[in-house]
Amino acid sequence: IRGKLGLDQCQIAYTSTAPTPLDVLQFFASLNLPIIEVWGMSELTGPATANPPGHIKLGSVGVTLPGVEGKLDEDGELLIRGGNVMPAYYREPDKTAEIFDAEGWLHSGDIATVDADGYYRIVDRKKELLITSYGKNIAPSLIESHLKHHALIGQAIAIGDNRPYITALIVLDQEVVPAWAKARGIVTSGPAELAADPAVVAEVERGVVEANSHLNHAEQVKRFTILPGEWTAESEELTPTLKLKRRVILAKYASAIEGMYASQPTGHAVSAEAPAPAS
Repeated sequence: IRGKLGLDQCQIAYTSTAPTPLDVLQFFASLNLPIIEVWGMSELTGPATANPPGHIKLGSVGVTLPGVEGKLDEDGELLIRGGNVMPAYYREPDKTAEIFDAEGWLHSGDIATVDADGYYRIVDRKKELLITSYGKNIAPSLIESHLKHHALIGQAIAIGDNRPYITALIVLDQEVVPAWAKARGIVTSGPAELAADPAVVAEVERGVVEANSHLNHAEQVKRFTILPGEWTAESEELTPTLKLKRRVILAKYASAIEGMYASQPTGHAVSAEAPAPAS
């Protein structure tokens, strides 16, 4: 397989930019080609953390490189200090003051966790954190990542900013769901009927329950709505690199979102246990 990928002579593989899905990392590790994730910024003149070869923790961006200091701020933001850090933005004193604190730490804007061995994991961007009406800071991409582990869920967005609990808008994977439905004798006329089919809803709920099992109580999805159709760059919900356009989605589906928080809420409630799978 490595040969067919053109990677049969690859000694060390690095990746950066967006976090790589864990299942992709596991796949390459199973080919005896572990991928080393690194993290950095232009302001840090490149990488600031990396997984040491031979000591990789899949899903992490590794430890700080020699000469680089790292720590987490009170809200979980990753702060960096060291000789690799730029002195300032060129002719941008106000912007420089925004990113550096009095002790010289650069505020990356990334929310992270760090384990006992000093391995960092990037959780989300600080500006995208949800703050519930109870004051809980929640990283939506963590929730969304767990939701998309289910085969029927193509896209998902977690909602909850200034809300009492977390909900989700879910879009079915239109390459997977039709075949899944056909194998179970489910006949529908298109995406809208598939999104409303009880068997599909029950299977998606199973995916939500599974995702919730990996999340703490405040992060768990309490209600969800399955939307018909797909999200694409052309329909404006996704960027050309397939990232969520959160503001566009929140505005476009405001009615569905408000419905899940109404006194008689719409969408689907999530049970404590997963429903039985369709036969």
